[in-house]
Formats: sequence, C-alpha cells, structure tokens
Amino acid sequence: MDAVNCHQTSKVTDTPAGAILLIGNPNVGKSVIFGALTKRYVTVSNYPGTTVEITEGALPNGQHIIDTPGTNSLTSVSDDERVTAMVLFQHLDDLGSVIQVADAKNLRRSLLLTLQLSELQIPLLLNLNMQDEARTNGVTIDTLRLAERLGIDVTSTIAIQGVGISNLADAMNQARVSHWQTYYEPSIEQALKELEMLLPAEVNHRRGVTVRLLCGDNELATRYQLNGTLIAIQDKLAQIYERPIRAVILTQQMQAAQALMNEVVTIAPRTNTTYSQRLACWMIHPLWGWPILLSILWLIYKFVGELGAGTLVGFMEGTVFGQWINPLATRITDTVLPIPFIHDLLVGNYGLITMALSYGLALVLPIVTTFFLAFSILEDSGYLPRLAIMFNRTFRLMGLNGKAVLPMVLGLGCDTMATLSTRILETRKERIMVTLLLVLGVPCSAQLGVILGMLGRVSSTGVLIWAGVIIGTMMAVGLLAAKLLPGERSDFILELPPLRMPRVDNILIKTVARLEWYLKEVLPLFIVGTLLLFVLDKTGVLVIAEQLASPVVVGMLGLPAAATGAFLIGFLRRDYGAAGLFALALTGQLDTRQIVVSWIVIALVIPCIANVLMIIKEYGGRVATGVVLTVFPLAFLVGAIVNTALRIFQIKP
Repeated sequence: MDAVNCHQTSKVTDTPAGAILLIGNPNVGKSVIFGALTKRYVTVSNYPGTTVEITEGALPNGQHIIDTPGTNSLTSVSDDERVTAMVLFQHLDDLGSVIQVADAKNLRRSLLLTLQLSELQIPLLLNLNMQDEARTNGVTIDTLRLAERLGIDVTSTIAIQGVGISNLADAMNQARVSHWQTYYEPSIEQALKELEMLLPAEVNHRRGVTVRLLCGDNELATRYQLNGTLIAIQDKLAQIYERPIRAVILTQQMQAAQALMNEVVTIAPRTNTTYSQRLACWMIHPLWGWPILLSILWLIYKFVGELGAGTLVGFMEGTVFGQWINPLATRITDTVLPIPFIHDLLVGNYGLITMALSYGLALVLPIVTTFFLAFSILEDSGYLPRLAIMFNRTFRLMGLNGKAVLPMVLGLGCDTMATLSTRILETRKERIMVTLLLVLGVPCSAQLGVILGMLGRVSSTGVLIWAGVIIGTMMAVGLLAAKLLPGERSDFILELPPLRMPRVDNILIKTVARLEWYLKEVLPLFIVGTLLLFVLDKTGVLVIAEQLASPVVVGMLGLPAAATGAFLIGFLRRDYGAAGLFALALTGQLDTRQIVVSWIVIALVIPCIANVLMIIKEYGGRVATGVVLTVFPLAFLVGAIVNTALRIFQIKP
C-alpha cells in the first residue's frame, strides 16, 4: 500500500457506524451539496483534485457524512481515486448509505460509477445534479425509468442554487440496495465465481468486491490472503484477452452504462451555438487561446499587481500604518511602558506592530485579498481545466501532461496544498516532478502579489528577464528530471466543464474563507518570525549571519546585507521573506537590477517549512532532502549568473 493510502486509512478508521458517504465524479457539485447539507464551507472548484482530503461533517440530525475525493471509477488509477475506494471498501458493512452525485448533462460517465456501486450491494441513492445545465444542453432524463432499472431512488438538484436539496435530504435515509447486475463474458464470470468461493461469508455476496479484486486491488488481495490465487486467475485471463483484465472489465461496464443511458436519456438536437460555448472553444484553440490567456494574465496583473500591491498597499502602509497605527502605538508604548527593550519589541525595527502587523496586514493582506478574488473567479468560471489543455503540449516536453498545470495553478494560492493535490496525477514520477517544479518556480499567492507589485517598479525588460529566467529554469529542471527519474508518464484525459458565469456569492464566500485561513494560519507565523528576527538582532546573531552570508548575498547576488534576513526568515514563511524584500524596495534600498535578482532567487529558493513537511509526509524524507538540495543551491547559482550578466552587459531592468 502506498504512502497516500496509509495516511488516509488512519484518517477514516474511526468513522461512526451509519455514516453517509458522498461519492461522485470530479466536477459534479459534490462539495456544494456537502456544504448545503451540513452548512459547512468546502472549497468548490471546476477542476479535479480540489477535495483531495477526506472532509467530514454532521447533518442537522447529527448523522455523520463524509465527502470523498472525486473518482471516475472504483477500479482506481490516481491516488485520490484510490482514497475514495479505500474509504468505501473499509466500511461496506457499517455505512448508512452512499449518495452518488452525478452530472445530469453527462450521465454516461456517471452511470459507469453507478453500476460499479450497485454491484457492492450497499444502500444507494443516485442524485442527478446540474439539471439546469442539462436542460440548456437539451438533455432530458427519464428518472422514473432510471430508478426502475436500477432499483433505487433517483433525485434531482441544482445544488449551486439550492434547488432540490431538501428533497435529497429527505430521501437519504430511504436509500435501497440496487438489483442491477452487470453480466460479463463467460470466462470473467467464471473467475468471479471462483473468487467468491474463497471470500469470507460477509463479503462473498458483494460482486463488486470480487470485480475489484480481479482488477488488481493488492490491498484487498492481502486482506483476504488471495495474492497467489489472484495472480494465477489474472494470468489465465491475460492469455485469453491478451490485454490487462482491468481494461476488459471496464470496457464491458462502459458498454452496459451506454446501453442504460440510451434507454433513459433523450438529447434534443442543437439549433445554434451560444456565445459561451463559442468562447469556451476559443479558449482552447491552438491560436486564439493564447491571446485570451495573455489578456486574462494582464487583467490579473492590473487587479492584483496595480490595485492590490500598488493602490491598496500604498494606502494601508502609508496612511493606515504609517500615519495612524504606528505613530499611535509608539506614543502609547513610550508613555505607558517607557522601557527601551519594550519599545524595540513592539515598535522598533523588528517590532511586533511596526514589522509583524505591518507586513501581515499592510503589505500582504491587500495582495492576497485581490489574488483570492481573482483566483475564485477563475475557479468558478471553468477556465482552469482549459488552461490545462493549453499547456498540455508544453508539459509533454518535460514528460508530463496538461493535468500537471492544475497543481501548479493551485500553487499560486499555497504550495503546501498544491503539493497535496499532486495526487490527481497517475504516476509517482509525475507527482515528484510536479512537486519539484512547485517548489522551484511557483510562487504562493502572497509572493506572487508582492512580485507583481515590485515588478511594477521595473521596466518591461526587467519583467521579461524575470519571467524568462524562471520559466527557462523550470523547463531545464523538468527536462532533466524527466530523464533521471524512473517511471512512465500517463495519458492526458480531462473532461472540460462548461464555461459558467461566476456567482458573486460563491466568490465572496470562498474569498472570505481563504482570508480567514490567512489570518488564522499565516499571520501568527509573521509574529513568530518577527520575534525570531528580534532575538537574532538583540543577540548579535543576525549581524554574524549577515557577515557569513555576505559572500553570497552581497558578493554573488549584489544585494544589500539587509536582504539576508528576508532569505533567512523566508524559510519559515515564503511570503514573509517576500514582504521583507518588498519593504527594502519601498524604502529605496534595492535598485531595479537588485529587484530582478532578488525576485529570481526568492521565487526559486527553498520552500517554506510547511511545504517541506508536506513533501516529507507525501513522499518521505529522502525525496524531500533531494528536493531541498536541488533547489537551494540552484536558486543562488541562477541569481548569481543573472546578476553577473546584467552587470557585464550593463542592462538596466
């Protein structure tokens, strides 16, 4: 069993008996329904991988409910799909019911999962979500006929509008065991019967267990001590079909799903194409997609870089803190506690108010607020999966595919959570490669915002140099990693959700939730970091560190010695280091060349400690050590090369 499965297993073993399990494909609104039922906020995104961790809650009646990661099949491939399968198979005997959330406009994909769940002989309810989009696409579903064929209740919702949620809540405790059974070819049916005879009585009636065993679930085979027998049966079937038995079973299940869909779904012919559908096609066009992408990036720069990092930061730092809070705090401190040590601790150069709160609230908060707003709009619009399509060809050069762009875009919010979301990638090689690239060149939200603000102080030449060096370094490392790391890449299969008009209430809810996370998780670390710098300054260690680092920071990078503190504390929080460099730029201690060099280094340098711990959790200490030993010296080497080149060629960014 891999590391991911081990982590998740420990997380769900204490699930109370009678719990309700939410299962569904990615992008079917499962997390929206979970939030509507429990009144608990869950981030809702239009791309796979958002709800990677198991999310648990309680219904108003106290019943336990679990929101699982999106999965396309119980014969899983990626890590997050395996997590869903494990939760389900661990609790077959004590689940209250399973609620499958399906996309009404794409029923065939959902029915594959429905038929697999039906074979497990568990209480099951099918909920057809996104009925509004189905109607827009001319899709009509005969729910009565579908319920009759499956032998279970079928409900309908438009979760994002709250339509049908109360009916779903009423039907949850009426879930029934389906009478559906998929019939396979005779040789497979015989193999399933042989396995059923070897299983314990409590599971030998669950056809889905034997199907999953036959598809190669090693964890289940070990649990029931069937490894040797299973291999022998699989080898015999492989000789008959000359391809993996999992592929044969999936093909027959998909055929059954297609036949059932043909019975219950009617699709009206489209008479015209809407503007949103035309725009959705333009966004992934090999030619027109790039101008649209550049336009979106330009709008984000204007919103985050100029409004957030320029106007709002200027007001918060110059007026709110510069004219109001800091002078008032200084007067109160000197009046109430006129002690030099207390003065330095609260309002000195490394003061909790003048540095920690100023950095966290005046420099970073306006930037992350505007970034979170922009990011939420991209999520709700459905643009991010289209971004994966646009970058598929680029990532293929590095042995990856377009799906790798999804964790990287998540990394623009937080690299730690983005590292977790690499589970959506099918192979370990791809996951490690994307994690390395995340650490190397993807700035988190606060870093990116501050970068945009600082790069606004340099010329377009400086911006191009910074972007070119970062992209070139990531491409070079990706190409090298693709050749050195063992393993193969997976196929690129990604379903595109429709292009949607983002809802203002969803955007505001998600932005507020993320700001709450920032204030609770990040701001305290700014205070800890400031205290650390204060202690290092008072004990003289900071001066010694600056002297020791001088050959690198001052000599190789051409930066002032004061930048050493930003790099040191950046390991605690990347955005803290970013804010430190931003403060140096605002006070005129960095010229344009130094701004470009410092931002190349801070973007490429070692990740924050939380990200390192996440890498250790996901891949182990050896991989984390390898990532750190690769990234740290490389960042300073690249920065030194750029600094030298700018000096030699007398380029003024």
